[in-house]
Amino acid sequence: MLPDSPPTLPAPASVLVVDDNEDVLTALRLLLKPHVATVHTALSPEALPALLADAASNGSYDAILLDMNFAQDAQTGREGLLWLDRILQHDPEAVVILITAYGDVSLAVEAMKRGATDFVVKPWQNEKLLATLRSAMALRAARREAETLKARQTRLHETLDEPFHDIVGQSPAMQRVFATLDKVAPTDANVLILGENGTGKELIARAVHRRSLRAEALFVSADLGAIPDTLFESELFGHAKGAFTGADTDRPGRFEVAEGGTLFLDEIGNIPLPMQAKLLTALQARQVVRVGEARPRSVDLRLITATNRPLHAMVSEGSFRQDLLYRINTVEIRLPPLRERGEDITRLAHHFLGQYAQKYRREGLAFSEAALRAMQTYAWPGNVRELQHMVERAVILVDDAAIQPHDLAFSSAPEHTAEENGLSMDTLDLEEIERAAIRKALSEYGGNISQAARALGLTRKSLYRRIEKYGL
Repeated sequence: MLPDSPPTLPAPASVLVVDDNEDVLTALRLLLKPHVATVHTALSPEALPALLADAASNGSYDAILLDMNFAQDAQTGREGLLWLDRILQHDPEAVVILITAYGDVSLAVEAMKRGATDFVVKPWQNEKLLATLRSAMALRAARREAETLKARQTRLHETLDEPFHDIVGQSPAMQRVFATLDKVAPTDANVLILGENGTGKELIARAVHRRSLRAEALFVSADLGAIPDTLFESELFGHAKGAFTGADTDRPGRFEVAEGGTLFLDEIGNIPLPMQAKLLTALQARQVVRVGEARPRSVDLRLITATNRPLHAMVSEGSFRQDLLYRINTVEIRLPPLRERGEDITRLAHHFLGQYAQKYRREGLAFSEAALRAMQTYAWPGNVRELQHMVERAVILVDDAAIQPHDLAFSSAPEHTAEENGLSMDTLDLEEIERAAIRKALSEYGGNISQAARALGLTRKSLYRRIEKYGL
Protein backbone atom coordinates (compact mmCIF):
# COMPACT_ATOMS: atom_id res chain seq x y z
CA MET A 1 0.00 0.00 0.00
CA LEU A 2 1.43 3.35 -1.04
CA PRO A 3 1.90 5.97 1.70
CA ASP A 4 -0.29 9.07 1.66
CA SER A 5 1.12 11.89 -0.40
CA PRO A 6 2.25 14.93 1.57
CA PRO A 7 -0.30 17.75 1.90
CA THR A 8 -0.27 20.33 -0.85
CA LEU A 9 0.73 23.87 0.03
CA PRO A 10 -0.54 27.03 -1.70
CA ALA A 11 1.66 27.39 -4.80
CA PRO A 12 2.21 31.17 -4.70
CA ALA A 13 3.18 31.15 -1.03
CA SER A 14 6.42 32.54 0.32
CA VAL A 15 8.26 31.20 3.38
CA LEU A 16 11.13 32.57 5.44
CA VAL A 17 13.40 30.18 7.38
CA VAL A 18 15.74 31.56 10.06
CA ASP A 19 18.22 29.13 11.64
CA ASP A 20 21.92 29.30 12.55
CA ASN A 21 22.58 25.83 11.10
CA GLU A 22 23.42 25.82 7.39
CA ASP A 23 22.46 22.15 7.09
CA VAL A 24 19.00 22.88 8.53
CA LEU A 25 18.49 25.72 6.06
CA THR A 26 19.55 23.52 3.15
CA ALA A 27 17.26 20.68 4.22
CA LEU A 28 14.26 22.97 4.62
CA ARG A 29 14.97 24.73 1.34
CA LEU A 30 15.01 21.40 -0.53
CA LEU A 31 11.88 20.20 1.30
CA LEU A 32 9.82 23.33 0.71
CA LYS A 33 10.95 24.34 -2.78
CA PRO A 34 8.57 21.95 -4.65
CA HIS A 35 5.62 23.20 -2.60
CA VAL A 36 5.91 27.00 -2.46
CA ALA A 37 6.88 29.78 -4.82
CA THR A 38 9.61 31.36 -2.68
CA VAL A 39 11.85 30.12 0.12
CA HIS A 40 14.11 32.70 1.76
CA THR A 41 16.68 31.67 4.35
CA ALA A 42 18.80 33.52 6.91
CA LEU A 43 21.55 32.26 9.24
CA SER A 44 21.07 35.06 11.75
CA PRO A 45 17.94 36.68 13.19
CA GLU A 46 19.73 40.00 12.86
CA ALA A 47 18.71 39.88 9.19
CA LEU A 48 15.02 39.76 10.12
CA PRO A 49 14.29 43.51 10.18
CA ALA A 50 15.64 44.03 6.65
CA LEU A 51 13.94 40.88 5.29
CA LEU A 52 10.59 41.80 6.80
CA ALA A 53 10.84 45.34 5.46
CA ASP A 54 11.61 44.08 1.94
CA ALA A 55 8.81 41.54 2.09
CA ALA A 56 6.25 44.12 3.26
CA SER A 57 6.16 45.69 -0.20
CA ASN A 58 5.20 42.29 -1.68
CA GLY A 59 2.55 41.29 0.84
CA SER A 60 4.88 39.86 3.57
CA TYR A 61 5.68 36.20 4.22
CA ASP A 62 2.94 33.60 4.42
CA ALA A 63 4.88 31.79 7.15
CA ILE A 64 8.12 32.16 9.09
CA LEU A 65 10.05 29.18 10.46
CA LEU A 66 12.15 30.52 13.35
CA ASP A 67 14.81 28.71 15.37
CA MET A 68 14.59 29.31 19.11
CA ASN A 69 18.29 29.18 19.94
CA PHE A 70 20.95 31.21 18.15
CA ALA A 71 23.68 31.94 20.69
CA GLN A 72 26.32 29.25 20.97
CA ASP A 73 25.28 26.49 23.41
CA ALA A 74 21.96 28.30 24.05
CA GLN A 75 19.21 25.90 25.10
CA THR A 76 16.63 28.05 26.86
CA GLY A 77 14.78 29.24 23.78
CA ARG A 78 14.53 32.76 25.21
CA GLU A 79 16.33 34.23 22.21
CA GLY A 80 13.67 32.78 19.91
CA LEU A 81 10.91 34.31 22.05
CA LEU A 82 12.66 37.69 21.84
CA TRP A 83 12.72 37.54 18.05
CA LEU A 84 9.14 36.28 17.98
CA ASP A 85 8.11 39.44 19.82
CA ARG A 86 10.02 41.63 17.35
CA ILE A 87 8.44 39.89 14.35
CA LEU A 88 4.95 40.37 15.75
CA GLN A 89 5.68 44.00 16.54
CA HIS A 90 6.54 44.48 12.88
CA ASP A 91 3.58 42.43 11.62
CA PRO A 92 0.94 41.49 14.22
CA GLU A 93 -0.68 39.12 11.72
CA ALA A 94 2.52 37.19 10.99
CA VAL A 95 2.36 33.38 11.16
CA VAL A 96 5.44 32.15 13.04
CA ILE A 97 6.36 28.49 13.59
CA LEU A 98 9.09 28.03 16.18
CA ILE A 99 11.72 25.28 15.79
CA THR A 100 13.81 23.84 18.59
CA ALA A 101 15.74 20.72 19.40
CA TYR A 102 14.28 20.71 22.88
CA GLY A 103 10.65 19.78 23.23
CA ASP A 104 9.90 21.82 26.30
CA VAL A 105 6.11 21.88 26.74
CA SER A 106 6.08 24.93 29.02
CA LEU A 107 8.19 26.85 26.52
CA ALA A 108 5.81 25.82 23.73
CA VAL A 109 2.83 27.07 25.75
CA GLU A 110 4.56 30.37 26.45
CA ALA A 111 5.43 30.78 22.78
CA MET A 112 1.82 30.15 21.74
CA LYS A 113 0.56 32.63 24.31
CA ARG A 114 2.93 35.25 22.94
CA GLY A 115 1.65 34.80 19.41
CA ALA A 116 3.41 31.81 17.83
CA THR A 117 1.22 29.79 15.51
CA ASP A 118 2.80 26.40 16.10
CA PHE A 119 5.84 24.58 17.47
CA VAL A 120 8.07 22.03 15.69
CA VAL A 121 10.71 19.84 17.34
CA LYS A 122 14.01 18.85 15.69
CA PRO A 123 14.46 16.42 14.11
CA TRP A 124 11.14 16.87 12.29
CA GLN A 125 9.12 14.50 10.15
CA ASN A 126 8.74 15.94 6.68
CA GLU A 127 5.05 15.11 6.33
CA LYS A 128 4.26 16.55 9.73
CA LEU A 129 6.21 19.73 9.07
CA LEU A 130 4.45 20.21 5.72
CA ALA A 131 1.08 19.66 7.38
CA THR A 132 1.96 22.20 10.05
CA LEU A 133 3.03 24.68 7.41
CA ARG A 134 -0.13 24.14 5.40
CA SER A 135 -2.29 24.85 8.46
CA ALA A 136 -0.24 27.96 9.20
CA MET A 137 -0.69 29.27 5.66
CA ALA A 138 -4.43 28.58 5.82
CA LEU A 139 -4.53 30.62 9.02
CA ARG A 140 -2.63 33.44 7.33
CA ALA A 141 -5.06 33.42 4.40
CA ALA A 142 -8.01 33.45 6.80
CA ARG A 143 -6.54 36.41 8.67
CA ARG A 144 -6.03 38.33 5.45
CA GLU A 145 -9.58 37.58 4.34
CA ALA A 146 -10.89 38.68 7.72
CA GLU A 147 -8.96 41.94 7.46
CA THR A 148 -10.32 42.50 3.95
CA LEU A 149 -13.88 41.84 5.09
CA LYS A 150 -13.38 44.09 8.09
CA ALA A 151 -12.14 46.90 5.85
CA ARG A 152 -15.06 46.41 3.49
CA GLN A 153 -17.48 46.43 6.40
CA THR A 154 -15.91 49.62 7.72
CA ARG A 155 -16.27 51.29 4.33
CA LEU A 156 -19.84 50.03 4.08
CA HIS A 157 -20.70 51.49 7.48
CA GLU A 158 -19.07 54.77 6.50
CA THR A 159 -21.25 54.85 3.40
CA LEU A 160 -24.38 53.88 5.29
CA ASP A 161 -23.69 56.54 7.89
CA GLU A 162 -23.97 59.24 5.24
CA PRO A 163 -27.33 60.94 5.72
CA PHE A 164 -29.92 59.05 3.65
CA HIS A 165 -27.30 58.09 1.04
CA ASP A 166 -29.67 55.72 -0.75
CA ILE A 167 -32.76 57.96 -0.74
CA VAL A 168 -32.80 60.35 -3.66
CA GLY A 169 -34.76 63.51 -2.98
CA GLN A 170 -34.21 67.25 -2.87
CA SER A 171 -37.84 68.37 -3.05
CA PRO A 172 -39.25 70.33 -0.09
CA ALA A 173 -41.57 67.42 0.72
CA MET A 174 -38.64 65.00 1.04
CA GLN A 175 -36.56 67.49 2.96
CA ARG A 176 -39.31 67.60 5.56
CA VAL A 177 -39.20 63.81 5.74
CA PHE A 178 -35.42 63.88 6.23
CA ALA A 179 -35.73 66.48 8.97
CA THR A 180 -38.17 64.25 10.84
CA LEU A 181 -35.92 61.23 10.39
CA ASP A 182 -32.98 63.10 11.84
CA LYS A 183 -34.97 63.78 14.99
CA VAL A 184 -36.69 60.45 15.48
CA ALA A 185 -34.00 57.95 14.38
CA PRO A 186 -31.72 58.25 17.48
CA THR A 187 -34.70 57.68 19.79
CA ASP A 188 -36.56 54.46 20.52
CA ALA A 189 -39.94 55.92 19.55
CA ASN A 190 -42.35 53.82 17.52
CA VAL A 191 -42.68 55.13 13.97
CA LEU A 192 -45.64 54.85 11.60
CA ILE A 193 -44.86 55.46 7.92
CA LEU A 194 -47.79 56.36 5.68
CA GLY A 195 -47.62 56.48 1.91
CA GLU A 196 -48.88 55.04 -1.31
CA ASN A 197 -47.47 51.84 -2.76
CA GLY A 198 -44.06 52.38 -4.28
CA THR A 199 -43.13 55.49 -2.31
CA GLY A 200 -40.29 53.75 -0.45
CA LYS A 201 -41.73 53.05 2.99
CA GLU A 202 -39.35 50.16 3.71
CA LEU A 203 -36.41 52.25 2.51
CA ILE A 204 -37.32 54.89 5.07
CA ALA A 205 -37.75 52.25 7.77
CA ARG A 206 -34.27 50.88 7.08
CA ALA A 207 -32.86 54.43 7.17
CA VAL A 208 -34.39 54.93 10.62
CA HIS A 209 -32.83 51.65 11.80
CA ARG A 210 -29.37 52.43 10.41
CA ARG A 211 -29.29 55.78 12.18
CA SER A 212 -30.65 54.42 15.46
CA LEU A 213 -28.85 53.16 18.56
CA ARG A 214 -29.87 49.64 17.46
CA ALA A 215 -28.07 49.81 14.12
CA GLU A 216 -25.69 46.96 14.98
CA ALA A 217 -28.59 44.59 15.66
CA LEU A 218 -31.00 43.02 13.17
CA PHE A 219 -33.63 44.74 11.06
CA VAL A 220 -36.46 42.20 10.74
CA SER A 221 -39.37 42.83 8.40
CA ALA A 222 -42.77 41.17 8.04
CA ASP A 223 -45.39 41.86 5.38
CA LEU A 224 -48.59 41.53 7.40
CA GLY A 225 -50.69 41.69 4.25
CA ALA A 226 -49.09 38.44 3.05
CA ILE A 227 -49.45 36.43 6.27
CA PRO A 228 -52.62 34.29 6.47
CA ASP A 229 -54.72 34.75 9.61
CA THR A 230 -54.03 31.15 10.61
CA LEU A 231 -50.28 31.74 10.64
CA PHE A 232 -50.28 35.24 12.11
CA GLU A 233 -49.38 34.26 15.67
CA SER A 234 -46.85 31.66 14.57
CA GLU A 235 -45.05 34.07 12.23
CA LEU A 236 -44.91 36.94 14.70
CA PHE A 237 -44.74 35.19 18.08
CA GLY A 238 -43.29 31.76 17.18
CA HIS A 239 -44.48 28.27 18.01
CA ALA A 240 -43.52 25.20 20.01
CA LYS A 241 -42.85 21.82 18.48
CA GLY A 242 -46.13 19.97 17.94
CA ALA A 243 -48.28 23.08 18.41
CA PHE A 244 -50.03 22.36 15.12
CA THR A 245 -49.68 20.15 12.06
CA GLY A 246 -46.34 20.90 10.42
CA ALA A 247 -44.74 22.38 13.56
CA ASP A 248 -41.87 19.88 13.58
CA THR A 249 -39.49 22.02 15.64
CA ASP A 250 -39.54 24.94 18.03
CA ARG A 251 -39.42 28.18 16.08
CA PRO A 252 -39.01 31.77 17.26
CA GLY A 253 -41.25 34.42 15.70
CA ARG A 254 -40.27 37.75 14.19
CA PHE A 255 -40.53 39.47 17.57
CA GLU A 256 -37.89 37.20 19.11
CA VAL A 257 -35.64 37.30 16.06
CA ALA A 258 -35.66 41.11 16.21
CA GLU A 259 -34.52 41.10 19.85
CA GLY A 260 -32.33 44.15 20.45
CA GLY A 261 -32.98 45.47 16.95
CA THR A 262 -35.85 46.79 14.86
CA LEU A 263 -39.07 45.06 13.82
CA PHE A 264 -40.70 46.47 10.69
CA LEU A 265 -44.36 45.52 10.20
CA ASP A 266 -45.42 46.47 6.69
CA GLU A 267 -49.07 46.75 5.56
CA ILE A 268 -50.28 46.95 9.15
CA GLY A 269 -53.57 48.38 7.94
CA ASN A 270 -54.44 45.02 6.36
CA ILE A 271 -54.68 42.90 9.50
CA PRO A 272 -58.17 42.02 10.83
CA LEU A 273 -59.42 43.19 14.21
CA PRO A 274 -58.82 39.91 16.12
CA MET A 275 -55.16 39.95 15.05
CA GLN A 276 -54.93 43.65 15.95
CA ALA A 277 -55.90 42.79 19.53
CA LYS A 278 -53.17 40.14 19.79
CA LEU A 279 -50.58 42.49 18.34
CA LEU A 280 -51.59 45.23 20.77
CA THR A 281 -51.26 42.85 23.73
CA ALA A 282 -47.72 41.90 22.68
CA LEU A 283 -46.71 45.54 22.20
CA GLN A 284 -48.14 46.68 25.52
CA ALA A 285 -46.61 43.85 27.55
CA ARG A 286 -43.37 43.73 25.57
CA GLN A 287 -43.84 39.98 25.74
CA VAL A 288 -44.81 37.24 23.33
CA VAL A 289 -46.16 33.76 23.94
CA ARG A 290 -45.29 31.13 21.37
CA VAL A 291 -48.17 29.11 19.98
CA GLY A 292 -48.38 25.92 22.05
CA GLU A 293 -46.66 27.44 25.09
CA ALA A 294 -47.89 29.25 28.18
CA ARG A 295 -44.64 30.93 29.21
CA PRO A 296 -44.30 34.57 28.09
CA ARG A 297 -40.98 35.67 26.62
CA SER A 298 -39.81 39.26 27.05
CA VAL A 299 -38.72 41.14 23.94
CA ASP A 300 -36.75 44.35 23.56
CA LEU A 301 -37.11 45.95 20.14
CA ARG A 302 -37.93 49.11 18.27
CA LEU A 303 -41.16 49.01 16.24
CA ILE A 304 -41.65 50.62 12.84
CA THR A 305 -44.89 50.09 10.94
CA ALA A 306 -46.11 51.17 7.53
CA THR A 307 -49.27 51.14 5.45
CA ASN A 308 -50.82 52.68 2.35
CA ARG A 309 -54.24 52.79 4.00
CA PRO A 310 -55.80 55.77 5.85
CA LEU A 311 -55.62 54.41 9.40
CA HIS A 312 -57.26 57.47 10.98
CA ALA A 313 -60.30 57.08 8.74
CA MET A 314 -60.32 53.34 9.49
CA VAL A 315 -60.44 54.14 13.21
CA SER A 316 -63.52 56.30 12.60
CA GLU A 317 -65.10 53.46 10.65
CA GLY A 318 -64.26 50.92 13.35
CA SER A 319 -61.98 48.77 11.16
CA PHE A 320 -58.78 49.69 13.02
CA ARG A 321 -58.28 49.86 16.76
CA GLN A 322 -57.67 53.35 18.07
CA ASP A 323 -55.54 52.08 20.97
CA LEU A 324 -53.31 50.18 18.53
CA LEU A 325 -52.94 53.31 16.40
CA TYR A 326 -51.87 55.28 19.47
CA ARG A 327 -49.37 52.54 20.31
CA ILE A 328 -47.66 52.42 16.91
CA ASN A 329 -47.56 56.09 15.88
CA THR A 330 -45.54 57.92 18.47
CA VAL A 331 -44.10 59.65 15.39
CA GLU A 332 -45.95 59.62 12.08
CA ILE A 333 -44.14 60.12 8.78
CA ARG A 334 -46.06 60.64 5.56
CA LEU A 335 -44.16 59.91 2.35
CA PRO A 336 -45.29 62.11 -0.52
CA PRO A 337 -46.28 60.42 -3.80
CA LEU A 338 -43.92 60.99 -6.70
CA ARG A 339 -46.42 63.30 -8.42
CA GLU A 340 -45.88 65.71 -5.50
CA ARG A 341 -42.09 65.53 -5.90
CA GLY A 342 -41.70 67.12 -9.31
CA GLU A 343 -38.17 68.30 -8.53
CA ASP A 344 -37.08 64.72 -7.84
CA ILE A 345 -38.40 62.94 -10.95
CA THR A 346 -35.47 63.81 -13.22
CA ARG A 347 -32.96 63.20 -10.43
CA LEU A 348 -34.44 59.78 -9.69
CA ALA A 349 -34.57 58.87 -13.38
CA HIS A 350 -30.86 59.64 -13.81
CA HIS A 351 -30.07 57.76 -10.60
CA PHE A 352 -31.75 54.59 -11.85
CA LEU A 353 -30.31 55.05 -15.33
CA GLY A 354 -26.81 55.05 -13.88
CA GLN A 355 -27.51 51.91 -11.86
CA TYR A 356 -29.00 49.87 -14.69
CA ALA A 357 -26.68 51.12 -17.42
CA GLN A 358 -23.80 49.78 -15.34
CA LYS A 359 -25.63 46.56 -14.44
CA TYR A 360 -26.52 45.74 -18.05
CA ARG A 361 -23.35 47.20 -19.56
CA ARG A 362 -25.17 49.93 -21.47
CA GLU A 363 -22.95 52.84 -20.48
CA GLY A 364 -23.46 55.92 -22.60
CA LEU A 365 -27.26 55.85 -22.51
CA ALA A 366 -29.03 59.12 -21.85
CA PHE A 367 -32.58 60.48 -21.75
CA SER A 368 -33.77 62.69 -24.56
CA GLU A 369 -35.32 66.03 -23.60
CA ALA A 370 -38.66 64.71 -24.83
CA ALA A 371 -38.38 61.68 -22.50
CA LEU A 372 -37.61 63.89 -19.53
CA ARG A 373 -40.58 66.13 -20.32
CA ALA A 374 -42.85 63.09 -20.62
CA MET A 375 -41.73 61.84 -17.24
CA GLN A 376 -42.32 65.22 -15.68
CA THR A 377 -45.95 65.31 -16.86
CA TYR A 378 -46.81 61.70 -16.02
CA ALA A 379 -48.99 60.99 -12.95
CA TRP A 380 -46.83 58.08 -11.66
CA PRO A 381 -49.57 55.94 -10.08
CA GLY A 382 -46.88 53.41 -9.09
CA ASN A 383 -44.61 56.11 -7.68
CA VAL A 384 -40.84 55.58 -7.37
CA ARG A 385 -41.11 51.83 -7.87
CA GLU A 386 -42.85 52.36 -11.21
CA LEU A 387 -40.17 54.83 -12.30
CA GLN A 388 -37.42 52.38 -11.31
CA HIS A 389 -38.93 49.50 -13.26
CA MET A 390 -39.66 51.73 -16.24
CA VAL A 391 -36.04 52.89 -16.45
CA GLU A 392 -34.73 49.33 -16.08
CA ARG A 393 -36.97 48.13 -18.90
CA ALA A 394 -35.88 51.00 -21.15
CA VAL A 395 -32.18 50.28 -20.51
CA ILE A 396 -32.69 46.64 -21.47
CA LEU A 397 -34.78 47.20 -24.61
CA VAL A 398 -33.68 50.54 -26.08
CA ASP A 399 -31.77 50.31 -29.37
CA ASP A 400 -30.41 53.84 -29.58
CA ALA A 401 -28.12 55.83 -27.30
CA ALA A 402 -30.95 58.20 -26.33
CA ILE A 403 -34.06 57.00 -24.53
CA GLN A 404 -37.17 58.45 -26.17
CA PRO A 405 -40.73 58.73 -24.79
CA HIS A 406 -41.83 55.64 -26.74
CA ASP A 407 -39.14 53.64 -24.92
CA LEU A 408 -40.84 54.36 -21.59
CA ALA A 409 -43.74 52.05 -20.78
CA PHE A 410 -46.22 54.59 -19.41
CA SER A 411 -49.34 52.86 -18.10
CA SER A 412 -51.43 55.78 -19.41
CA ALA A 413 -50.88 58.97 -21.35
CA PRO A 414 -48.76 61.51 -19.47
CA GLU A 415 -50.85 64.06 -17.65
CA HIS A 416 -50.06 67.65 -16.84
CA THR A 417 -49.91 67.00 -13.13
CA ALA A 418 -48.35 70.36 -12.37
CA GLU A 419 -51.37 72.10 -13.86
CA GLU A 420 -53.69 69.67 -12.09
CA ASN A 421 -52.12 70.45 -8.75
CA GLY A 422 -52.56 74.12 -9.52
CA LEU A 423 -56.28 73.58 -10.29
CA SER A 424 -55.78 74.83 -13.87
CA MET A 425 -57.74 71.89 -15.30
CA ASP A 426 -59.99 72.07 -18.28
CA THR A 427 -62.82 70.19 -16.56
CA LEU A 428 -66.09 70.84 -14.79
CA ASP A 429 -66.20 67.47 -13.06
CA LEU A 430 -66.71 68.32 -9.39
CA GLU A 431 -65.04 65.15 -8.15
CA GLU A 432 -61.94 65.86 -10.24
CA ILE A 433 -61.82 69.42 -8.94
CA GLU A 434 -62.22 68.23 -5.34
CA ARG A 435 -59.56 65.59 -5.84
CA ALA A 436 -57.13 68.17 -7.22
CA ALA A 437 -57.89 70.60 -4.39
CA ILE A 438 -57.19 67.95 -1.74
CA ARG A 439 -53.97 66.94 -3.48
CA LYS A 440 -52.82 70.56 -3.65
CA ALA A 441 -53.61 71.15 0.02
CA LEU A 442 -51.77 68.00 1.11
CA SER A 443 -48.76 69.00 -0.98
CA GLU A 444 -48.76 72.58 0.27
CA TYR A 445 -48.89 71.55 3.93
CA GLY A 446 -46.48 68.64 3.61
CA GLY A 447 -49.09 66.00 4.36
CA ASN A 448 -50.23 67.65 7.62
CA ILE A 449 -53.85 66.49 7.79
CA SER A 450 -54.98 69.09 10.32
CA GLN A 451 -53.63 72.05 8.35
CA ALA A 452 -54.86 70.70 5.02
CA ALA A 453 -58.34 70.06 6.44
CA ARG A 454 -58.45 73.58 7.90
CA ALA A 455 -57.46 75.11 4.56
CA LEU A 456 -60.13 73.08 2.75
CA GLY A 457 -62.82 73.89 5.30
CA LEU A 458 -63.21 70.23 6.25
CA THR A 459 -62.95 68.23 9.45
CA ARG A 460 -60.07 65.76 9.77
CA LYS A 461 -62.58 62.90 9.60
CA SER A 462 -64.11 64.24 6.38
CA LEU A 463 -60.69 64.75 4.83
CA TYR A 464 -59.61 61.20 5.65
CA ARG A 465 -62.74 59.86 4.01
CA ARG A 466 -62.01 61.82 0.84
CA ILE A 467 -58.36 60.75 0.83
CA GLU A 468 -59.48 57.11 0.86
CA LYS A 469 -62.21 57.81 -1.73
CA TYR A 470 -59.77 59.33 -4.22
CA GLY A 471 -56.85 57.02 -3.40
CA LEU A 472 -54.60 59.90 -2.34
